[in-house]
Amino acid sequence: MMKVAPSILSADFGNLQKDVEEICNANCDLVHVDVMDGHFVPNLTIGPVVVSAVAKCATKPLDIHLMVENNTFFVELFAPLQPEYISFHIEEEKHPHRLIQKIRSLGIKPAVVLNPHTPPEAIEFLLQDLDMVLLMSVNPGFGGQSFIESVLPKAARLDAMRRKLNPTCLIEVDGGVSDVNVQALKDVGVDVVVAGSYVFKHENRQTAIQNLQI
Repeated sequence: MMKVAPSILSADFGNLQKDVEEICNANCDLVHVDVMDGHFVPNLTIGPVVVSAVAKCATKPLDIHLMVENNTFFVELFAPLQPEYISFHIEEEKHPHRLIQKIRSLGIKPAVVLNPHTPPEAIEFLLQDLDMVLLMSVNPGFGGQSFIESVLPKAARLDAMRRKLNPTCLIEVDGGVSDVNVQALKDVGVDVVVAGSYVFKHENRQTAIQNLQI
């Protein structure tokens, strides 16, 4: 069954505890946390104080997605919260293998993110060391964008690659995911979908999550 990681980027930050508790009670699989530094992407989001508050009220594991320039600094900043995953963008990291080892040494599952233009082959020699690869199906930085269809053949290529090199590595897709495209994503091997607007703007969040858990 497809795993669902609602992105709190689309939550109501005035009622963040309520929203996090609601998606956890609705049986989401992960709570996706987008950390942006205003440099790697033009948006600026949340730091450890807010994420710590999320961790305290969440009954599902955290999936922290770093969209930042200084990855090592942010890994060390969020590691004490013991998320399930920390993912970083391959486009920004000069020493990805070293950082993957560091994340794992902290008891956290390492993941790498690929922007829409970055081919799966860019991480061929890292794949065996990863627990998850996150494919962006929008340009990173803002919620509510339209799904980029080219992620489908890209996910299929990554699926073929991981079957040879690391069959236990999960494939996650983030951006513009809804009940309209979730089946197509599953068909090309995607294991986890990040959904922000679709879940938090739905009239019934439990129904929204169930619609994606196909």
